[in-house]
Amino acid sequence: MSESSDNEASEAHPMSTASPEIQDLARRLLAFEAAHDSSSDVRVEVAVRVIEELRMRLIRLAGVDGFRSLLSRALTLAKAKVPSLNMVHVRADGSVEGFDGIEQSQEAGEATQAGIVLVAHLLELLVTFIGEPLTLRLVRDAWPDASVDGAGLRTEEKP
Repeated sequence: MSESSDNEASEAHPMSTASPEIQDLARRLLAFEAAHDSSSDVRVEVAVRVIEELRMRLIRLAGVDGFRSLLSRALTLAKAKVPSLNMVHVRADGSVEGFDGIEQSQEAGEATQAGIVLVAHLLELLVTFIGEPLTLRLVRDAWPDASVDGAGLRTEEKP
């Protein structure tokens, strides 16, 4: 993607970059999942597991359609930063498919970054819609042993 088209994508999607705090939380969640996986191939599949854990908890609150809409928006925002996410799709049940295509076509660092960006956007949207306290509670409930204390998830204030 050229620099000018990257700038255009950022202007078209003002939330195309999640806050540094939320990116850090996404990184920590993926690292936690990777550390607790016994398989040897944990690159992008870790992001799928994090999204699936959030999906199972959020469909109780927002329903399948609500979660699917939230994840679809997060994916749209993430694609502006990571074009290889064009291979990923949200299924009718809110699960994701296509991450295996990214893993096969990208280097490990790029594939991992795609997962971090998508999870970060999903968390950013959660903070926007349900607030930081509920988002952190949801994350702590899903990953009670993960280090999420002190995670200030403040998103940028809009004027």
